Amino acid sequence: PVFAGMNGSAIENFSCVIYNIFLMNCTWQAGRDAPADTQYFLYWQKSRDEEEMECELYIKDENCRNVGCIFQNVTIGIEKAYFLVNGSSKDSLIQFYDEYIDLYKIEKLMPPSNITADCDEIKNDCIIQWQRPQISHSNKDKCFKYEINIKYK
Repeated sequence: PVFAGMNGSAIENFSCVIYNIFLMNCTWQAGRDAPADTQYFLYWQKSRDEEEMECELYIKDENCRNVGCIFQNVTIGIEKAYFLVNGSSKDSLIQFYDEYIDLYKIEKLMPPSNITADCDEIKNDCIIQWQRPQISHSNKDKCFKYEINIKYK
């Protein structure tokens, strides 16, 4: 495909992470050869059935250029989400960048909660219990493995 726009003007190092269950943070860097006045805009589509939406809360660098976006109330669907970052400049056409991402792969999990340890010195055993972390997507119990690291004091 022939991309309209100047080579080296598209964004670089695009990445997103979902954290604290409902928040998503996407960041990028300006293209190496993008004109100084280039401004970037992020659009995303959670699935093919949903509308494309522009970022509502941009992260800006010291030159007021958009270099990221914070999303609130994100939930993870089954389909890949589509992300598109295009740019505009007075001087030249800016190439766009796009990517499909499986949102469940970029979720940073919360730690387990309500951890309790109940130890019986006579029987010489301990019962340790916890609640699994809250997560943004629906296949809740499929993939959790836990590692318990016990240090004797």
